[in-house]
Amino acid sequence: MPRILLINPNSSAATTAMMVSIAAACCAGRAEVFGATATRAPAMIVDAEALAASAAEVVEIGRAHRDLCDGIIVAAFGDPGAEELLSLCPLPVVGIGEAAMREAAQSGRRFGVATVTPALVASIAGLADRLGLTAQFTGTRLTEGDPTALAADPARLAAALAEATRASAAEDGAEAVIIGGGPLAQSADQLQSQFAVPIIKPIAAAMSQLLQRLSA
Repeated sequence: MPRILLINPNSSAATTAMMVSIAAACCAGRAEVFGATATRAPAMIVDAEALAASAAEVVEIGRAHRDLCDGIIVAAFGDPGAEELLSLCPLPVVGIGEAAMREAAQSGRRFGVATVTPALVASIAGLADRLGLTAQFTGTRLTEGDPTALAADPARLAAALAEATRASAAEDGAEAVIIGGGPLAQSADQLQSQFAVPIIKPIAAAMSQLLQRLSA
């Protein structure tokens, strides 16, 4: 059974445990998932500076574990360090941001992002641009309130993301909506029943793509 390392570029061990649990559930017994948590980053990355700064530690963690796993998921929506790690390790490396956007854009769908971090809006647009998906990207819709406070209140977070998702679909014309962020994974699991458009869950998207690569 392949072993998959999920790297949390945020420094919250609780978030790592939550994301590993979700990733493992997506495997349906086809792989073992274990996690590693950054120590030099904030508990939640909320701006471009922290996102960029986290890349070096992601690469360090990946290189330190490369003989212990068969594939790696970088579980922050901006995919910090994923490209460099892929160039340094003889393993498949999948960032949850790229995985989610590629899934959302399938069959030419227009897609948007619902998230909590206003200071990362430009980074999200930049990721769409790097993937050649700008023409399909309808933009980012934000929740109201402080991102860290929202993340600490699951019911409020889910309600706020639902409102952002509605705006993305109804006002921006998104045909699929990504819940943009690893720490938002539990809320993403709760939202699909409320919407007709597909809700794209980045950890699930990354796991699906990584398993496809491992079985190729």
